[in-house]
Amino acid sequence: MKYYLIIIFVSLICFSSCERKSGRINRSNKGYSNTRNPKISRNEEIPSSNGNNIIKMRRENGIFLVPTKINGVSLEFIFDTGASIISISQTEALFLYKQGKLTKEDFIGEINFTDANGDISEGQVVNLKTVEIGNRTLNNVQASIVNNLKAPLLLGQSALSQFGKISIDYNKGEIIFE
Repeated sequence: MKYYLIIIFVSLICFSSCERKSGRINRSNKGYSNTRNPKISRNEEIPSSNGNNIIKMRRENGIFLVPTKINGVSLEFIFDTGASIISISQTEALFLYKQGKLTKEDFIGEINFTDANGDISEGQVVNLKTVEIGNRTLNNVQASIVNNLKAPLLLGQSALSQFGKISIDYNKGEIIFE
């Protein structure tokens, strides 16, 4: 375990001067814009009279992206009911670490996981202090850091299972958390 923590912290130091260009972090409130796709607008919670948490999803290349805040940082996650845990790449972990939103105390340990191709990969498990989806804040949610700089962000069961019911309105492009 010490070996993996050393690798992650060395990576954090090495990449700390790298500029984030993937476009997945929503920096609109800090004067940044998404140059990758300027038509992307901030997804907002849709008010609901019945107390449900209705979120406008964005469809891109056949997948649905859900606006989520991790420890106060806006990110877009792929809605993935097949993922057992929230998954972030080293790129997001580095960004969160640089912002002071992820600390060494948040690292829980190592994990081996199987991806959609059946390949087994190694990663780290971390505690996310807050995961905000619309009007709901989840506390102390486990996530994996995939040892890959370009791995997709997956909103998995470690967060989704905390909702009683989830439904999707494909016609409206909305996800409803009850």
